[in-house]
Amino acid sequence: MSDADENFNVNQKISVMKRIKHFALSLLTVAFVMPSAMAQTRVYEVEEYTPTIYMIAVGDEVHEYDPEVVRVAIIEDFVETKRHGFQQAHNPQFIFSTRNNRFSLGIGGMVNLRTSYDLKGAVGNIDFVPYDIPMHKGYANQQRVMMDASTSRLFMKAIVNSNTLGRVYVYTDMDFRGGEEFSYIPRLRSAYVNLLGFTVGRDVTTFCDLAAAPTTIDFQGPNAYNFAFNEMIRYERGLLRNHLHIGVAAEMPVVNATYGENFEPIYQRVPDGIAYVQYAWGENKASHVRLSGVIRDMYLHNKTTGENTTQVGWGAQLSGHIEIGHMVDLYMNGVYGRGITPYIQDLAGAPYDFTYNPHKPTELQMPPMWGWQAAAQINIIPQMFWFTGGYSNVHLERDNGALSDNQYKRGEYIFGNLFYNVTPNFTLALEYLHGSRENMSDAHNRANRVSVMAQYNF
Repeated sequence: MSDADENFNVNQKISVMKRIKHFALSLLTVAFVMPSAMAQTRVYEVEEYTPTIYMIAVGDEVHEYDPEVVRVAIIEDFVETKRHGFQQAHNPQFIFSTRNNRFSLGIGGMVNLRTSYDLKGAVGNIDFVPYDIPMHKGYANQQRVMMDASTSRLFMKAIVNSNTLGRVYVYTDMDFRGGEEFSYIPRLRSAYVNLLGFTVGRDVTTFCDLAAAPTTIDFQGPNAYNFAFNEMIRYERGLLRNHLHIGVAAEMPVVNATYGENFEPIYQRVPDGIAYVQYAWGENKASHVRLSGVIRDMYLHNKTTGENTTQVGWGAQLSGHIEIGHMVDLYMNGVYGRGITPYIQDLAGAPYDFTYNPHKPTELQMPPMWGWQAAAQINIIPQMFWFTGGYSNVHLERDNGALSDNQYKRGEYIFGNLFYNVTPNFTLALEYLHGSRENMSDAHNRANRVSVMAQYNF
């Protein structure tokens, strides 16, 4: 190790080699694009990321490798496979690698503490979910204080540079939201392998555009957004020098519906089909628009006929992120569909994928649902200090009186926050949230939340 340390001094030869390597990388377009590139194509300089790297010697290594060149290659592997966007982890600060960079393992995480105070209406959820705003104003649900560290996270990323398959990486992470509120039971978030453009395992749903939502202290974010994890097989590819991205996926279906007396749930038999096309432009292709679609074949049993039947749900989404210079970032998404409650934040888990027709109880129908969100981030000091404000709402429409007067009709989500990166790894933030819920009867109630956050990445 001492010999290796001596070689870390940068000389003119190494500088030339680095320039040649960076030039070659800039000319070569990877045919099969990693999912991290799909989320956001912003390029971060290698020099900005300085992890602690431990070089490990293996028995079959017979060649000598320049430690500085290897170090640069290791950092490039992690920078280029980093997932950018909503609620994504930073790069690991500790990396173990073979001397030839054939294999590397990064270990990291974050400690996150959120302190919140609900006033003039408390949300019945650790996150700020308009759907969960209580509709009655009582002595018990007007104010609430919370301190929550369950979104703290641990993750591992292993990268293999294969002569046959190219760069292959495996990612897994966990937080502590696997049980009831404040139980701190570990929960698997992501666990997938990526190679040749394929992602196999558990990851954020392909319907979600990670770069289209602003940063919030609130863990779920705008109620018209989608941030759900799912099991999947996904293929993604970059075209036209990565200006154009396409992706298709088959994902595990989750159905929540109102069956009535004549129908009952059964095991699902067809995965959800999701596809998107994205166009990126601007400096480092930081701006983009994306069109996504989902189709669902949802199985259930008809007790009247004794046969199984299906309901076909579908949804479309337009989303994007636009960077105006280095001072302003705009975020947006709009979604519309039927039978897509898992893909709209406020409706996830609600029984509205389909309902029975009260006028014809032996028939089913899917109520229309839609939502949109828009936000702007003002970078007072880019990558260090910024302000963000935005608005989001979700609507559920009633067909044939299928939904009762006390069921959800509309939710609003309004926020403003300040984020300050004290250091690259330490962040402080302040946020105000206002939300409302309206039922089919037009009865409504509101809630407010003030939150502060401290987060340290390691």
